[in-house]
Amino acid sequence: MNIAEEMREHLEKRLLPFWVNLKDEEQGGFYGFMDAEGKVDRQAVKGCILNSRILWFFSNAWMVLRDRKWKEYADHAYHFLKEHCLDRARGGVYWSVTFDGKPEDTTKHTYNQAFAVYALSSYYAASGDGEALELARELQQVIETRCFDEYGYREALDIDFQPADNDKLSENGVMADRTMNTLLHVFEAYTELLRVSGSETAAAKLRWMLDLIAEKIYNPVLRRQEVFFDNDMNSLIDLHSYGHDIETAWLVDRGVEVLSDPAYKAKMAPITADLEQNVYEKAYSGHSLKNECERGVDDEWRVWWVQAESVVGFYNAWQKAPKKEYFREAALDIWAFIQKYMVDMREGGEWYWRTDENGRADQNKPVVGPWKCPYHNGRMCMELMKRAGEEG
Repeated sequence: MNIAEEMREHLEKRLLPFWVNLKDEEQGGFYGFMDAEGKVDRQAVKGCILNSRILWFFSNAWMVLRDRKWKEYADHAYHFLKEHCLDRARGGVYWSVTFDGKPEDTTKHTYNQAFAVYALSSYYAASGDGEALELARELQQVIETRCFDEYGYREALDIDFQPADNDKLSENGVMADRTMNTLLHVFEAYTELLRVSGSETAAAKLRWMLDLIAEKIYNPVLRRQEVFFDNDMNSLIDLHSYGHDIETAWLVDRGVEVLSDPAYKAKMAPITADLEQNVYEKAYSGHSLKNECERGVDDEWRVWWVQAESVVGFYNAWQKAPKKEYFREAALDIWAFIQKYMVDMREGGEWYWRTDENGRADQNKPVVGPWKCPYHNGRMCMELMKRAGEEG
């Protein structure tokens, strides 16, 4: 079985059945929490990011597998987003809602708006539902008119789009005014919106974001992205996020491809190549990828999403530079690590949140939550199915 076939089998037999079983038939959407023992909390809050990522996941499964049986689940996530996650009065998407769909955390975070745009664009591509595309465009307008200022994309805003503390996307002892992470996912969302609709606004803003990545986010001396910034885009901490760098590399390549602008391809190619090489040299160890490095000290946890993004990122790096066979070998090696250690082999299990460098799973972390979702590992499967399948 080649890697494309392995990924298809993993998607169809492990990931999709797990998330199908989390469909909430009574209250709508999908259950928002499962603990480390596999117990579902049916009354847990439902993160709107989680719902958007589930919508993205089933929409793309429907397209990639060419199987309409996944339509039911994409439709289910779409209706929950439309009916419960959107603030119809003020605009935008809430951070979370109660188990029965009432506003819970009414923060309007730019990151959250971006994931809704991403998911709605994919749902439109799968279903042809023009309402979904219109909602994606409306949220793009919210991002551009309410979440953007002279410095760039803002972060946390309250229900009326007034500034709020960015505790949700600030870590490592800093409170950031701007983050690389939010910018990356606005970029990702606008790439998809441009791909499915030809949005001129999305194209213009992709160019703006590529310039910002090249001139402010990317550090050419350290060959990495900076992570947390003040309002003037000054870096706040010595932090190298290995997972975000390898994810950024292939997402920027994808954005440049969709944008189809030779000038930006020439501008960004050396940067994404540098990010890939530096992550390979510094973070690839023990058949897997370290999490991050703060002030020179590595975090050795092997986090689920970091492993998934590294498989795609290294495979993409090899496709661009086939002579660098070590990138492909790393992708396959990390995939083997995932299968052996990251996948929860209990009946009905999915992936653990994280393992240590020796593959021992952290049994205290939940397996479903506001951040633990099918987007990274599901996308890994679908990307490798397409990329490896095209090669033979």
